[in-house]
Amino acid sequence: MSRKPYKAKKKGAGRFVQLPEWLQASEAWATLKPGPRALYVELKRRYTGSNNGRIILSHRDAGKALAVHANTVGGWFKELEARGFIRVTKGHYLGPSGVGQSSHWALEELPTDDMKTAPKRFMSWRQEKNPPQKAGHPVAKAVTLKATRGRQAPEPS
Repeated sequence: MSRKPYKAKKKGAGRFVQLPEWLQASEAWATLKPGPRALYVELKRRYTGSNNGRIILSHRDAGKALAVHANTVGGWFKELEARGFIRVTKGHYLGPSGVGQSSHWALEELPTDDMKTAPKRFMSWRQEKNPPQKAGHPVAKAVTLKATRGRQAPEPS
């Protein structure tokens, strides 16, 4: 069967990353910072349609792909896990020959080989109304400075 003449010069659209509207409309996605979003797109880019639960992306490779330091993406992985977008199916380890093996990841929006339905834990994630502030956080420092301005600072106990 030969190609139709009007399709002779057309090429396929190639691979792409699809982010469904229901995922983007979730509170977990709407409140997510740009760094973790970019990491999620990079993980989804490595999904081939049949390898969910076996997606390989190390911190080093993620850092190179996103043009940031490898230590930066560590927090982004944790953020995506905490919100329920991804999960580790096989942790990283040092292989028998001394070569490190990367973690295997699963996207929670898609089913895996062992789970016939996708868990979609991110759909039930809710942001805390008043998140606790860290002592070293700039906003907490500003509030502390504003409260002590013009008065004697309290003695440390």
